[in-house]
Amino acid sequence: MSADDENTGSTSAGNTGSTSTGNIEHAEDIEHAEDIDVLVLGGAGVDTIVYVPELPLPYADSYMIDSGIRARAGQTGDFVALGLTALGLRTHHLDFLGDDPEGDLVRALHRDKKIALTAVPQPAGTKRAVNLVGPDGRRLSLYDNSRGRPDDRFPEDTLRRLAAASRHAHVSITHPGAEALPVLREAGVGISTDLHNWDGENPYHEAFAYEADVVFVSVTALTDPETTMRRIAERGRAEVVVATAGAKGAYLLTDGELTHVPAAVPPGPVVDSNGAGDAFASAFLFGRLGGEPPHRCAEYGALAGAYACTVPATESAALSREALLARAAATGR
Repeated sequence: MSADDENTGSTSAGNTGSTSTGNIEHAEDIEHAEDIDVLVLGGAGVDTIVYVPELPLPYADSYMIDSGIRARAGQTGDFVALGLTALGLRTHHLDFLGDDPEGDLVRALHRDKKIALTAVPQPAGTKRAVNLVGPDGRRLSLYDNSRGRPDDRFPEDTLRRLAAASRHAHVSITHPGAEALPVLREAGVGISTDLHNWDGENPYHEAFAYEADVVFVSVTALTDPETTMRRIAERGRAEVVVATAGAKGAYLLTDGELTHVPAAVPPGPVVDSNGAGDAFASAFLFGRLGGEPPHRCAEYGALAGAYACTVPATESAALSREALLARAAATGR
């Protein structure tokens, strides 16, 4: 279900629930946090990438992987934070990280990409997954669900300070994110979430679906996407509901009207769909925070998602603000 400039000073912070004990990294960023465009909650971790000859992978005793098996930082929260930062938005990422090699990879990604990071110690270790990627870019993700605990909570003081400094919060569908929703709502920030694996029935996702102002879903697991989208809008706070549909584009529900947004043409060969949904969400939020209408925001999302499909799973890259606007102008979007 979990799938998220380096400073040396740290201070202890208060806890709620059973938040991991220890010092929060980059605590001085919290003390002086101001003018955050988007606070990203959760979704930090490491993926091990394996390119396989086909999906589903037929059973065999072994496979030789000529392209190598590589680990790289970047799960859903990391990729959203990366996309937002590349688009020029002031972004801050808050999540649990372990004192382990995987946590070091996540810290290095944020340092290299200049993404502000506040890490809460996680004794269970940094979240990780294995992604099997087929020749057509499709993927199968295997999540290690042992790297978190159901009663983990973001330290309330930390969360409140960051929320107070933020215009918007994007919440990953982890247990700490669900518990953070009331604090974010109290702070008055806009909220978005990505229910990428929801089947429309699992009650776990409902807290996210009905508390967010912008809700992203994927048609992949939905038997009736339109019904699910309309239920989200009717029962919750959502002003906009977006259902991404891969090569078929996306569907946008706003003010009771459902419209289709065509997919953008990728600027190169499609090599991996991993991160495309996160790129879509980042560009959509870029447009929304810039005052663009929902359909234009979705068109931005389509362009960024198409670009993400051309980036190998072993790399971490995102479309820049200049490139996004240039492609939007060139394609008439």
